[in-house]
Amino acid sequence: MTQSLAAFGPDLFLSEGPVVRGAGGFRFPTRMAVARMPDCGLWVWSPVALTPELRAAVDALGPVRHVVAPNGLHHLFVGEWASAYPEARVYAAPDVAGKHPDLGPVRPLSDDVPGAWRAVFDMALVRGNRLTTEAVFLHRPSRTVLVCDLMQNIPRDFYRGWRKVIARLDRMTEPEPAMPAKFRVGFVDRAAARPAAARILSWPAERLVVAHGTPVDRDPAPLLERAFGALARGGRGEPHASDPG
Repeated sequence: MTQSLAAFGPDLFLSEGPVVRGAGGFRFPTRMAVARMPDCGLWVWSPVALTPELRAAVDALGPVRHVVAPNGLHHLFVGEWASAYPEARVYAAPDVAGKHPDLGPVRPLSDDVPGAWRAVFDMALVRGNRLTTEAVFLHRPSRTVLVCDLMQNIPRDFYRGWRKVIARLDRMTEPEPAMPAKFRVGFVDRAAARPAAARILSWPAERLVVAHGTPVDRDPAPLLERAFGALARGGRGEPHASDPG
């Protein structure tokens, strides 16, 4: 698989990674984002497998200084990036560090955006979900929201047999990025999630990138509203009536 970095907005680049296998044998396409910071260092979100081709493309942009595991389900390749770029700081959602005792110092993500990022990123740490705690980001220069697992739209022909049925029922394969049912019902503490959901909806979003799905390059606000609106208002978070069935 030949990998490269494609520009998606000012100082923001995307790369597709290999398909990975998760629980129940479900396969997932992967995508990472790389942001070039004001000091020309690179910020890497949800890193995919580091092939020689991808490393060459990344190194051509600048030195890797920040590696981010945004939730406890996206940590498979963090170790190889940390090894390849030992000068980089590793940041991770609260449920990642225990899965990688070999990583060395890991800076846990919290409600406060790390100081070195504040001119470039806003962040909302979405708590209260029994599956994972996820950090959702706004890349300010491109007005791009980065969502790891809380929104997905995997192609409908990606799965076969019973997995295709489950993926459709779970809303993993909607035509546009949507919150899968397992994450929607996974919010067992909606009060904990509410501030982050409201923060996400307050952002001036013009683009949306999801790790498992197609990037959206215009007007993602309706999609974000359907995913996070009920949480922000304290509702049950059921699918919006206008969502395709």
